[in-house]
Amino acid sequence: MHRPRKRFGQNFLHDPAVIRRIVMAIQPRPGQAMVEIGPGEGALTRELLPLLGRLDVVELDRDLIPRLEAEIAPLGELHIHQADALEFDYSRLSPGPHRLRVVGNLPYNISTPLLFHLLEQSRWIQDMHFMLQKEVVERLSAQAGNPHYGRLSIMMQYYCQTEMLFTVGPGAFRPAPKVESAVIRLIPHTTPPVEVDPGALSRLVARAFTQRRKTLRNNLKGLIDAATIEALGIDPGLRPERLSLEEFARLTHALAATD
Repeated sequence: MHRPRKRFGQNFLHDPAVIRRIVMAIQPRPGQAMVEIGPGEGALTRELLPLLGRLDVVELDRDLIPRLEAEIAPLGELHIHQADALEFDYSRLSPGPHRLRVVGNLPYNISTPLLFHLLEQSRWIQDMHFMLQKEVVERLSAQAGNPHYGRLSIMMQYYCQTEMLFTVGPGAFRPAPKVESAVIRLIPHTTPPVEVDPGALSRLVARAFTQRRKTLRNNLKGLIDAATIEALGIDPGLRPERLSLEEFARLTHALAATD
């Protein structure tokens, strides 16, 4: 039995009921282009590969690859990429724009940077299904006014439709993490919901959330004055978590106009 490595953030999924529920949510079909990030011991891979016929997997831990080759590869056409998921070029696995399906039980310690890496390649991705820390899923799917709403929520919703599917308890993993997990579905937009430069939007949102409990007037001081914010139909006395993606896009355009 492989000893999970803390430096890789390994928590191996083993609960058959949870695995079945994830596969049902993904609904894999023969011939679809799919990549699994971090297959680990292959619990999910074992179920996906026979349904797809062919599957790419990205695994960093070299010691796990012989087991995948011996136990999982005979079930179909398995292509193993020994690589860092944070640096991997996923677009080369896609047969065309919005065609690649991405799945994985993501290590908690790299989940946010990995999501942003994938968003940079989102035009090649059809959908993503991930197991993540429940708190991260709540942040990804939160709407304006929700206490979990912040930069991650806004940027994810610029790129994707988000849907929290179900929660998973610690006992479904080996070793059991100290937190609850959840499965999320992300579907990249073919056309973004607002017209704005994503880099400029990200910078403005980061500044707006510098101190969550302070108002826009305070957090954006030196960037956009209160009168300009008010002229956009936005109350400068609001805290940033009250603003929608569309309102942040308006602020981004106003900032660009003053440069």
